[in-house]
Amino acid sequence: MTTVAQRDTVQTTAYRVAAMLVGVGTVHFLAPKPFDDIVPAELPGSARFYTYASGVVEIATGALLVPRGTRRLAGLAAALLFVGVFPANVNMCRLWWGKPWPMRIVALARLPLQIPMITTALKIWRNS
Repeated sequence: MTTVAQRDTVQTTAYRVAAMLVGVGTVHFLAPKPFDDIVPAELPGSARFYTYASGVVEIATGALLVPRGTRRLAGLAAALLFVGVFPANVNMCRLWWGKPWPMRIVALARLPLQIPMITTALKIWRNS
């Protein structure tokens, strides 16, 4: 059984993840080139398709995290989304390996950052 305090914590966390997803999803449309550049070339179709599609999924998932009635499903969707974009982050490491070391560090740092994003989304799913 969840307490009011736990529900409030989950709601606040869901709102923060929602804001991040809607914000980043919007950037996919406003400045798509950096996202295009990290889409693995091995995927069929155009990189821009994957950039726009992931932007739509991020915005939709973020929007669904806000209402309590869709939050549980959206928490699971967010976790799956964060797992799904992991190959692009790995590809970014591969592509940036020849770049200056600060850029390599940024690319490498993105990989373990996926773990708290996934676990946070799973907490929202479990506790909503």
